[in-house]
Amino acid sequence: MTSTSESTQRSRPVKTAAVVTHGPKDVGQAVDRVRAVAERAGVKLVGDHRSAGIVVAVGGDGTILHTLAELLGSDVPVIGVNFGRVGFLASIKPDGLERDLQRVFAGEYDVVELPTLQVEFDGGKRVAVNDVVATSSTLGRMVELSWAVGGEDLGIVPCDGMICATPSGSTAYNLSNGGPVLVRGLDAMAVTFIAPHSLHARPLVVPQGLTLTAGNRTADVTVAVLVDGHRVGEMAPGNEISIYLCHQRSLLATLPETTFFGRYRETFSS
Repeated sequence: MTSTSESTQRSRPVKTAAVVTHGPKDVGQAVDRVRAVAERAGVKLVGDHRSAGIVVAVGGDGTILHTLAELLGSDVPVIGVNFGRVGFLASIKPDGLERDLQRVFAGEYDVVELPTLQVEFDGGKRVAVNDVVATSSTLGRMVELSWAVGGEDLGIVPCDGMICATPSGSTAYNLSNGGPVLVRGLDAMAVTFIAPHSLHARPLVVPQGLTLTAGNRTADVTVAVLVDGHRVGEMAPGNEISIYLCHQRSLLATLPETTFFGRYRETFSS
């Protein structure tokens, strides 16, 4: 049974923090502003992200997701300052940086536990914060992917690939391919095919406790496997991967008034 109650942790005043940027956009001035707020608040900035009380991710959703993945297994939450195009996971806007970050450093924030995915592939395991993607390794070549959920065969789909997304990752590549947005608090993953060559391939929401198995049934094309956008290997014809919701949680810090539906309305209904 899926859970619809968002899991949160109690926040506390911040004594140490780290600042993270990622990607091509120049956010040097924003980082200087973060440092100035930290100095006024008496918060020490540290270089070791995993030893910080909180990490401030300055950028877009990609920066936040990259940082959440880096901090998996730690107790360090990530607060996002949006300098990207969407910033769905960010709580702080550029024009409110000083005011809102001061509040965060004073302990006025919530920590939301977000589900992750585990993929078993080629004898190993990897954890994804955002999504696991299986796609044709040859540009312009279609692949045939078999899929099964909970051990029940669901057939073979000719397509360009398949996306398995967490709720936090459902607003990224999954959404751009017509997949559903999963409300934060659901322990579920969205399964969406990329450019399916079939009128019967529909997105599916799979709950906690069920494993999705995907296999490469293409005779002469390998399938690339990507975890959070990073290529981790290939499925040769006949090989399979297994994907399921993981026990690990990524920790996203939010302002108390920042809700999923409020961000949804601002991002997708304007």
